[in-house]
Amino acid sequence: MYHFDLYGKRSQKYDFLNMNNLSSINWESIQFDNKNFFFTPIDFKQKKEYDIGFSVSDIFNLYNAGLATEFDAFVIKNSLKETEVLLDDLKSKNENEIMLKYNLDAKKSSKVKNAINDIKSNKSLITSIDYRPFDSKYTIYTGASNGIMGRPRNGVMKHMLRDNLALLTCRQQTSFDFQHVFLSTKISERCSVSLQTGEVNYIFPLYLYPDPTDQPTFDQPTERTPNLNPEIVREIEKGLGLTFVPEKEESNLCFTNNNDELRDEFKQTFAPIDLLDYIYAVLHSPSYREKYKEFLKIDFPRVPYPQDVDTFWKLVHLGGQIREIHLLESPIVRKYITGYPKEGNNEITTSIARKDWEITDEEKQLGRIWINETQYFDNIPLSAWEFYIGGYQPAQKWLKDRRGRTLGVDDIMHYQKIIVALTETERLMGEVDNILENEE
Repeated sequence: MYHFDLYGKRSQKYDFLNMNNLSSINWESIQFDNKNFFFTPIDFKQKKEYDIGFSVSDIFNLYNAGLATEFDAFVIKNSLKETEVLLDDLKSKNENEIMLKYNLDAKKSSKVKNAINDIKSNKSLITSIDYRPFDSKYTIYTGASNGIMGRPRNGVMKHMLRDNLALLTCRQQTSFDFQHVFLSTKISERCSVSLQTGEVNYIFPLYLYPDPTDQPTFDQPTERTPNLNPEIVREIEKGLGLTFVPEKEESNLCFTNNNDELRDEFKQTFAPIDLLDYIYAVLHSPSYREKYKEFLKIDFPRVPYPQDVDTFWKLVHLGGQIREIHLLESPIVRKYITGYPKEGNNEITTSIARKDWEITDEEKQLGRIWINETQYFDNIPLSAWEFYIGGYQPAQKWLKDRRGRTLGVDDIMHYQKIIVALTETERLMGEVDNILENEE
């Protein structure tokens, strides 16, 4: 007897069970350690090798999960104007008036009341927030818990309201292998990278700022300080023979023709941004992700200590390129590889899914995505269309979340930058692997 799933496809699982019994199955004994009970064969030599590295939760002193508004539809807005209107309403209207204006369910009344009290009691700030990969929105932030936001994570987020940069990654993966890493220069939501509840992403700021409300003392720093574990930093200094400095040094020395930057072999110091770029490069290595995928599922990623200066700087350069591309700061993202050739109202009316990508060049694996009956983005590489960051495929997710909205000129350019960024990320990931393979 054959078994079929809901879509009429034969189920191999049931076929296997029908054809076998407990005595006919070739059982395999699985090793385990005292900390983890894996349900799959594990190479524990790789585990020992992996554990030699440092965890991102160890090298960063302060970190926490991304903020949780507990009411995204009300608190997260697409434009600055919408956010300004919401803030004015919370200051001037009562609970019932806001419930009526925003067509909110009665179950949300307590949250609206908390938001009103929060705005009236605390200093509020309209700020941008990294909501999903390549997708920043606006919100109102006070830092108070159980107010306009349920869990604002102010201990970490207050440092992201200043000039800063943060690594985003997850502690565990429940639905995908590890691809859960991104960057932010803003406050970030708990699902900026993760998709499932069990994949909450954490925020690791690169720098910490002194609290302006504190009374200054002689030993209190007045400037930002690296959010890095000094013991791990000293181990890296020892392994590389370099000196750690809290800020990137700008050099006016010229050791190469037409190059105002110090060549790697002459560098004597490294800074927090160099460490972040190194970590970012390693975490984007496909071979690293594959080799350690079982360990990456169960805790924060661990990164090998850099031992070779030449390899370190090569990875720093590649990590820096990926960083600038992901922040859309690199000039290369403005070199569009896609087209948007048809005029129209620019409203997204079509569903956006993998099946909607229409192939136009089989050899080059290029295609187009129609946003309505007459307009489309053209020459989108399939690799970019299917590329994952965390639980999301940004090329699809960004458009899908704007269904029913009209794209402005900036939106159209932004989407084309995303496609370049995804394409370049895949290329640079291959270069990272080449360097790591040569090191081995």
